[in-house]
Amino acid sequence: MHTKAIVLAAGKGTRMMSETNHMPKVLRQACGKPLLHYVLKALDFIPVEDTVLVGGYQKEAVFAAFPDYPTAVQEPQLGTGHAVQCARAQLERFDGTVLVCYGDMPLLKKEVYQGLLAAHAASDAKCTMLSGTCEENLPYGRVVRDAEGNFLQIVEDKDCSPEQKAIRELNVGIYAFDCKELLTCLDLIQNHNAQGEYYLTDVPAIMRSRGHRVAVYTAELNEQIIGVNTPEQLALTERYLSHAR
Repeated sequence: MHTKAIVLAAGKGTRMMSETNHMPKVLRQACGKPLLHYVLKALDFIPVEDTVLVGGYQKEAVFAAFPDYPTAVQEPQLGTGHAVQCARAQLERFDGTVLVCYGDMPLLKKEVYQGLLAAHAASDAKCTMLSGTCEENLPYGRVVRDAEGNFLQIVEDKDCSPEQKAIRELNVGIYAFDCKELLTCLDLIQNHNAQGEYYLTDVPAIMRSRGHRVAVYTAELNEQIIGVNTPEQLALTERYLSHAR
């Protein structure tokens, strides 16, 4: 099964900035290495030429730090769905599986990515999404299921009702997609939400509405799903990384 990875690395990391440090989020260091280093190391089972970095804020610095990787540019940053659209040129002639993941999640293990891709390959789903549980109170989208336990939709944290907030199954934001169907559905995303952005999280529900199966690969992830958005999360991530050595 031929796989390409799209690594979203365009974010500014506004909450981590100070008067003296304007470094892009994925280049922030933990245990002496950029956050993006750990993500790319976990993805090293996918060839470098098939791993596309989507940069935006200070993209030149991000691309210069990892010069061997193909790149795509997201400017302006209009959400995760828009970020993947910006890599369309790298996907147009591709007919395999696309793994979409994040450059600011350094704790996620290689086995989780491989497990997700294996589950996707073994199913007839056009999308397999990674979900997990975590003891931390994280502002992640919730995975909403029907009475039979089938996937219905993802609701972003800021759009959740009180009942949905109580759901413990979190959408990690990492997906394996059928490339052709992904490109079709990216054109159908709307930005009618609190942020006015194009969410990649809308794609699975669009695929369902088009009659396709969406699968969920659920793992006990705990700290692995921490994305680094604040100085506190960076410090926490560094603690976990130093213990893992």
